[in-house]
Amino acid sequence: MRCPSLARLPYRAASGLTKSPVRLQTQSLLSKRCASTAALRCATPVYQSVLNGRSEQTRYASATAAAVLEAAASSPDTLSQDAIIQNLDPVEAERLSRVRNIGIAAHIDSGKTTCTERVLFYTGRIGAIHEVRGRDSVGAKMDSMDLEREKGITIQSAATFCDWIKKDDEGKDQKYHINLIDTPGHIDFTIEVERALRVLDGAVMILCAVSGVQSQTITVDRQMRRYNVPRISFVNKMDRMGANPFKAIDQINNKLKLPAAAVQVPIGAEDEFEGVVDLVRMKTVYNRGPNGEDIVIEDAIPEKVKETVEERRRMLIETLADVDDEMAELFLSEIEPTEKQVKEAIRRSTIALKFTPVFMGTALANKSVQPMLDGVIDYLPNPSEVQNLALDKKRNEAQVKLVPYNSLPLVCLAFKLEESNFGQLTYIRVYQGTLKKGSYVYNARTDKKVRIPRIVRMHSNEMEDVNEIGAGEICAVFGVECASGDSFTDGQLGYTMSSMFVPEPVISLSIKPKNNKDSANFSKAMARFQREDPTFRVAYDAESEQTLISGMGELHLDIYIERMRREYRVDCETGPPQVAYRETIGHRVEFDHLLKKQTGGPGDYARVIGWLEPTGKLEENVFEEQIVGGTISEKFIFACEKGFHLSCAKGPLIGHKVLGTRMVINDGATHMTDSSEMAFKNATQQAFRKAFQESNPSVLEPMMKVVVTAPAEFQGDVIGLLNKRNATINDSEVGADEFTVFADCSLNGMFGFSSNLRASTQGKGEFSMEFSHYEKAPPQEQKALIAKYLKAQADRNKK
Repeated sequence: MRCPSLARLPYRAASGLTKSPVRLQTQSLLSKRCASTAALRCATPVYQSVLNGRSEQTRYASATAAAVLEAAASSPDTLSQDAIIQNLDPVEAERLSRVRNIGIAAHIDSGKTTCTERVLFYTGRIGAIHEVRGRDSVGAKMDSMDLEREKGITIQSAATFCDWIKKDDEGKDQKYHINLIDTPGHIDFTIEVERALRVLDGAVMILCAVSGVQSQTITVDRQMRRYNVPRISFVNKMDRMGANPFKAIDQINNKLKLPAAAVQVPIGAEDEFEGVVDLVRMKTVYNRGPNGEDIVIEDAIPEKVKETVEERRRMLIETLADVDDEMAELFLSEIEPTEKQVKEAIRRSTIALKFTPVFMGTALANKSVQPMLDGVIDYLPNPSEVQNLALDKKRNEAQVKLVPYNSLPLVCLAFKLEESNFGQLTYIRVYQGTLKKGSYVYNARTDKKVRIPRIVRMHSNEMEDVNEIGAGEICAVFGVECASGDSFTDGQLGYTMSSMFVPEPVISLSIKPKNNKDSANFSKAMARFQREDPTFRVAYDAESEQTLISGMGELHLDIYIERMRREYRVDCETGPPQVAYRETIGHRVEFDHLLKKQTGGPGDYARVIGWLEPTGKLEENVFEEQIVGGTISEKFIFACEKGFHLSCAKGPLIGHKVLGTRMVINDGATHMTDSSEMAFKNATQQAFRKAFQESNPSVLEPMMKVVVTAPAEFQGDVIGLLNKRNATINDSEVGADEFTVFADCSLNGMFGFSSNLRASTQGKGEFSMEFSHYEKAPPQEQKALIAKYLKAQADRNKK
C-alpha cells in the first residue's frame, strides 16, 4: 500500500528539540553506508563536496534521525515519515534525490520497447539502436526472448538501469540513476504490468498520437491508480499519418478522468514533424545527428506555432491552478509564474496524483525522447517522496511507514521470479535498509532464514554483480526459494508488505505431452511456469484424468505451449479451450440435514441446521455460524466450514466453482461417540448439495470487454462478426481512417474471433479483450452444460 508524500514538516520545531540529540543504540547502525551506490555518489562534484565538506552536518543529521527513531520505537504511531526524511543525513538525502524507479506502460504497439531502446541509447547504456521484431537480426535490447523478437511484442517485463545527465538550473551537469522496467502491452500478460507497478515510484504512460487512449491504456491507468503510481505521459508516433496529440490529451482528461495538459507543442506533424516547443521554458527543442543524439535549443519560437504555443501555455497554467494551491494563488493574483514556479507546481501535482504532464515525440524517428527523460527527473518522485507502508505482524498487522534509509533494519519485497541458467532469479525492491551479499534474511511468510549468495543488477538478460543494494533500489538475487510477493527482513522486524493484485484465469486447456518419455520435462516446465507467473495455473482433474492449464487468454496459453517446445523440447497435445464457468445460488433455502450411519463399531453422526442464501454480489463465498448454547462444538464448526469451502470449489451443477453464496449454520446435534470432524464435514457437503439444487441455481459465464480497431471500410463486417457472437456493442469511435468498437461478449463467443477478424479485414484489424464480469449463461447453454456434466459422471460410474 502506498500513498504520495509531499509535505516536509520540520520535526525539530514540532518536537521541541533545541539541541542535537544524543545517539543511542543506533549509533553503529546509522553509521553504515551502502557501497552499491558509492560510484553514483562520487560521480559528480556535488557528491564529492557532500562527502568531503559535510561530515559534521552528516553526524548531526544522523543523530537527529536516530533520536526520532528512538522516540518512535515505544510508540510507532508517532513515527513521522516527514520528520525522518527531514533529518536524513546529507549523503542519504543526496543519494535518494538522484534515484528514479520508473516503468514504461501502454497499450500494445504504442512504442514502449522502441522508446525504451532510445532511452538506453541516449543514456549510453547501449552503443547502437536496434528495432523490435529483430528486423536487423538483433532486435530490441529489452526483448531478450526469441518469441518476443519474432512476434514483435513484449511478453515478459524486463528490468535495466541507466544514468541520465541533466543540467540543473545553474547549467551544471547532474547525474541521475534510473531503474527502468519495460512492460508488455497485451492484456494477456497484464500480471507483468501489475507486479512492476507494485514496486515502482513513477511511470511513463505512452499513448499513440493517432489512436490516443485505447483499451489497454485504460487498464494500465487502473493499475497505476491501484498502486498510487504518479505518471508523466508521452504521446508517441507524432510522425504517423493522422497524428493528433491534443486529441490524446482530451481523452486523458475525459476517459481517464485525470487532469492533463501539454508541456510541449509540436512543430509540424506527421512526416513534417520537426521538434517541440517547451511550454515551461518557452524554448524550441530540436534533435540533430544521425540518431537524434544532439539536442539543439533555440529561443526563437516558429511563427507558425506561436498562437498554439500561447494558447497551450495558458491551458497549462489554468489546469495547474485547478490542482495546485500555490499556482492557484498566482493565477488569481494575475501574476505570471516563473519557470521554477511552473516546474514546482507540475512536480507537486504529479506526485500528488492530481495531474499528468504530457510530452510528445516519435521514438522511431529519434525525436523528443530526451525531453521526456528530463521530465522523468523533474516531475516523477524519488524514493523518499513516496510513502510505502508495511504491516507489523507483532501489532496485529498495524500499518507502519517505511523509510528509505540504508542504516535502518531491512525490509524488501520479491516481486518477480524467473528461471535462469544459474537457478531461480528473484527480483527484489529494497524499501528500507541494505541487502548484502552473503547476509541472511527472513521470509515473513514462511519464517524461514535464507542466505543471499549473489546479488545482481539486471540489464535485460545481462547481469552485473554487486555486493550490496541500498534502500530505494531494485536488484535480483540468486538462490532464494520464495514465492512472488514474499516480504523479507533481516529478522529485527516482524514486517510484511501487501502483495500485488492477481486476476483470476478465464480460459483453460487440457494438455499432455505427445510422447510419454517427455513427462519429466513436462512436469518441470509446468512447475517453473507456475512459479514465475501467478496467472498461469496447472491442475489435475481426477475425474477426467487430464492436466488442465489456465490463463488470461488464448495467446497467454499459446506462448507457454510454444516455450515448452523450445525450452524443454516437449511437443504437447491440447484439447479445445474450456471456459472458466461459475455456479451461483438462486434464492434462500433452509436445510435440516442428518448424517447417521451405524457400522457395528464407531459410526457417523452429524446434524446441521441452517440456510443457504445469495450474498448479493458475485464475489467471495461466506460461511457463518450463529449457534447459541453450544449444540455443535467449535472443532466441528471448523469441519463444517471446511465442508462448505470444498463444496464451493466444485459446484453440484457442472463441477465449477461456486460464487456469491452464504451458508449459515445456527443449530445442530452431536452424538457422544459417533460424531467426528469427518462426519460434520460430510454432513455439511451433503446439506449444501441438496439445498443448492433446490435454490434454482444458475451457471455463470465470463463476459469480456472487447475492443476492435480496423480500417473504416471494414466497419460493417466487424459489427456483423460481433453480432454473430451475440455481443453487446456499447460504443464506437470513428477516426480519419479507422474506427474502434467497444463491446461486451461472452468468452465462449470469442473463440476463433482472431482468425475471422483477420479474414474480414484483410489482416488489418486488431482486437483486445479482458475479463469484465460474470453473467448468467443463456438457458439453452446452461441445459447443455448440465447435461454434458451428468453424462460424463454417468460414464465414469459405469467404468
